Amino acid sequence: MFAVIKTGGKQYKVAKNDVLILERLDGEEGEIVSFGEVLMMGSDENVTIGEPMIAGAQVTAELLETRKGKKITVFKMKRRKGYRRTKGHRQFETVVRITDILAKGEKPTAKKAAVKKATPKAAAVETEAKPEAKKATAKKPVAKKPAAKAAAKPAAKKAAPKKAAPKKAAAKKED
Repeated sequence: MFAVIKTGGKQYKVAKNDVLILERLDGEEGEIVSFGEVLMMGSDENVTIGEPMIAGAQVTAELLETRKGKKITVFKMKRRKGYRRTKGHRQFETVVRITDILAKGEKPTAKKAAVKKATPKAAAVETEAKPEAKKATAKKPVAKKPAAKAAAKPAAKKAAPKKAAPKKAAAKKED
């Protein structure tokens, strides 16, 4: 079974257990999100098309992670004016796994996966290891260079006045 959903201004064809990368959605990792804007759903034999949406249809998904996407470079330039600006940008995106495609009146299945959380014991071990790493990589103080070198520069010499270029002797014309 498949469905076509609309989210973030885009349309996606989804099936159960598909992993999608969408525009950023609100929610925490492991949370269940539902998409109510179902445009089309069905299987190979039976297809239902919404006008524009299918009333009561829903697609549920588990939110896997929220992250930043690939970096893009924005470059502006106006020719012959010396105007150039470069900026980078990374858009937030959400990774979801489709869990159910529900037609009108169907009930969702119970969630089986539990959210994994770090144990307090593991967190304590990590915090203890961090200060030791900082001590081992402590930097040595760098000695400053004396400022006497900058002050002891010799005075600049005056440039000698330029001599005028010798004039070429005009060749005598024989009449």
